[in-house]
Amino acid sequence: MKLSKPLTGILPVAPTPFFDDGRVDEDGMRRVIDCMIDQGVDAICILANYSEQFLLSDEERARLTRLSLEHAAGRVPIIVTISHFSTGIATERAKFAESLGAAMVMMMPPYHGSGLYPAPSGIFEHFKSVNDAISIPIMVQDAPLSGVQLPVDLLAKLARELENVSYFKIECPFAADKLAALIEAAGDHIEGPFDGEEAVTLLADLDAGATGTMTSAMFPELIRPIVMDYRAGRTDAALDQWKKCLPLINHENRQCGLRACKTVFAAGGVIRSDHVRHPLKPMSERTKSRLLELARDLDILALRWGK
Repeated sequence: MKLSKPLTGILPVAPTPFFDDGRVDEDGMRRVIDCMIDQGVDAICILANYSEQFLLSDEERARLTRLSLEHAAGRVPIIVTISHFSTGIATERAKFAESLGAAMVMMMPPYHGSGLYPAPSGIFEHFKSVNDAISIPIMVQDAPLSGVQLPVDLLAKLARELENVSYFKIECPFAADKLAALIEAAGDHIEGPFDGEEAVTLLADLDAGATGTMTSAMFPELIRPIVMDYRAGRTDAALDQWKKCLPLINHENRQCGLRACKTVFAAGGVIRSDHVRHPLKPMSERTKSRLLELARDLDILALRWGK
């Protein structure tokens, strides 16, 4: 699905549902896609960190890529995460995603643990290999998980010199300042400056020039209006909505992580199980109870979607 215009708004990450025994729940994945479309998302990102991509086999990744794109069937653009330390593997993943109709790929810089990563020239060449192999946009994910420092001058170089590198998800500390500096440095070469981190810094990032956010799939129908109101000049309405959503955003970001969306989706009948693969552990009943209470207070769609 080729993009007809730059993506803005909210592009949430789809969780990967498993049965209680850890097997991939393919029907659950289809229901996740349907629920997210009903939530009014602008695109869906699959196989990201919040999709437990690091716990999936290569065969499972390929199967989920094909299943998600076939089931979405052009209803919304699909972004496929292709991150890998190996330049060759990342490039092949990108080509495979494009061949199945992905609208965009997202990738982190190459890293292995917090101490094994290439020099800036190697990072540039890694992205260049993917850029030269496909014709769809690439989103650079700048996240603390990698441990890789991506200075503004390197990100701007990627945007200026690699045609397809035009989207950036900035979710490092002080993301707003980095977004503002990147937009100033690369200007029209950036089609989509986005933030992440479950939108916990969204207002500051919108102030800095972000045009959208990549959250979890837990309640995008209530976060998207923040972006749309802000971009339409209704900043007071955006701030009011952000204040309303912030307790749940903060609890997800600081206490639950990727488990939050699965817990809510299971409670609402979207998926059968909130299982996370070992060595990840389920959240405590105390944390889950507070999560569901905050979600019920906002009457989020996912809690009643499957009932």
